[in-house]
Amino acid sequence: MTAPRTGVVGAGYVGLTTAVCLAERHDTVCVDVDAVRVRELSRGVALLDEPGLPELLEQGLAAGRLRFSADYSDLADRDVVFVCVPTPSRPDGSADLSAVDAAVDSLAEVLRPGAVLAMKSTVPVGTTRRAAQRLAGTGIRAVSNPEFLRESHAVYDFRNPDRIVVGADDADAANLLEQVYGRGSGPVLRMTPESAELAKYASNAFLAVKISYINSLARLCPEVGADIGDVTRCMGADVRIGQHFLRPGPGWGGSCLPKDTAALLHTGRLRNVELREVASACETNAAHADQLAAALTRAMGVPLAAARVTALGLTFKAGTSDVRDSPALTVCAQLSRRGAQVCGYDPRLASLDQTALRRASVVGVDDPYLAAKDADAIVVLTEWPEFCELDWARIAEQAPGAVVVDTRNLLDPAGPTEAGLIHLGNGTPSGY
Repeated sequence: MTAPRTGVVGAGYVGLTTAVCLAERHDTVCVDVDAVRVRELSRGVALLDEPGLPELLEQGLAAGRLRFSADYSDLADRDVVFVCVPTPSRPDGSADLSAVDAAVDSLAEVLRPGAVLAMKSTVPVGTTRRAAQRLAGTGIRAVSNPEFLRESHAVYDFRNPDRIVVGADDADAANLLEQVYGRGSGPVLRMTPESAELAKYASNAFLAVKISYINSLARLCPEVGADIGDVTRCMGADVRIGQHFLRPGPGWGGSCLPKDTAALLHTGRLRNVELREVASACETNAAHADQLAAALTRAMGVPLAAARVTALGLTFKAGTSDVRDSPALTVCAQLSRRGAQVCGYDPRLASLDQTALRRASVVGVDDPYLAAKDADAIVVLTEWPEFCELDWARIAEQAPGAVVVDTRNLLDPAGPTEAGLIHLGNGTPSGY
C-alpha cells in the first residue's frame, strides 16, 4: 500500500507540531501565508518553544520528507491535508472562521478529487459540514479531526494519543485518515463531524469547569481550617474523578480554554441551551485576579497602591514561552490597575511576547533575585520547577518581611518561613 502524501495548512502551534510529526513517516508539505515564517522554518528555525520539536524539524528537512511553502499549489498532489489555522474569539464569544474559510477555498482550487481535507482547527459544530458544502463538485472530502495537544507535551501527545477522533460520513475518507496515523497509534473514535466538533469543545470546557471548582474549594479551605491538598488527594483517589486538573492556581488561561469555553457558550445561546456550569466556571475564573489582589491587600503591611510586587512566572504554564491569555499576566494587570508596581521574572523571559508584558504593565527582570529586590510581596504564578530551588535567605536579605503568595502550592513553605518571610499557600489553613 502506498503511503499517503500529507499536507498541513498553518505553521502555528498545532500545524507545525502536526507537520514535523507527520514527516517522521510521510512526505509532508506545510503551507503558511506568512512568507517570513516559511523562510525561517525552511532554514530549520523552529520558532516555537516546544520540547522535541526543533529536532524533528531538523530531521524532517534533512531527510527531505518535510517542506515549507507559502503557495497552496504545492499541496496539489497531497492525499490528506490537515487544516490547522487560528479560530480566535470575536467580541461576542463566537469563533472567527475567516482563516478556516480562506483555507478551504484555497484548497478547493488545488486539491485533486478524492483528496481529504481534515479539519484539525477547533471549530464550532457544523463547520466541517459547511466546508463540505463549499467543496461540493470538487470531489474533495471533508472530515473532522480535532487536536488534543498539550503545550509543552505536544510532540509526545501526537506520538502517543489517548484518542484519535475521526468525524466523517465517508468511510473511505475515515480509513485514509486512519492510514495516515498508522496502526497502533492510539484508539480511534469514529463519529459524525458534528459529534467530533462538539467533543473537542466539551473536553476543554469540562477541564475549565474542573479547575474553577477546585479554585472555589481552595477559597473555602482556609475559612474552615481545611487543606486543599488533602481534599484533592481524597478526590483524586476516586477513579470516577481522577487525579488530573485538581491543583489550585491563579486561574485558567492559555490559547484554548478561554476561547473554547466562549465559543461553546455562544453555540448554546444560538440554540437556546444554557450551559450554566460552563458560564459559572468562566465567572469564577474572571473573579480570580480580584480575589488574589484582595488577599495581598489583607496580608501586606502597605496599601496595594503603594506596593512593589514581584511576579514569579509569566507564562500560562511551565515548559512553554506562551503568554496568550496567561492567568499570570491577568493577575499582574489587575495588580497594576490597583496601583502596584509589578516586576516579573520568568525562565523564558527572553522569548516572551514583550507587547503582552507591556499590556499587563509588567517590568520584566531577567534575574529572580533582582526582581524580588525591595518587594512587599512575591507571588508565584507559574509552576516552574526552578522556583523550588530559589535561595529564600538571599531573597529575604533584599526583601525583608515580604509576603510570599504561592498560588500554585509549588514551594516548600519552610524555605520562605525559615528565612523570615510570610508564606501564604493557596487553600491552606494558614494561607489565603
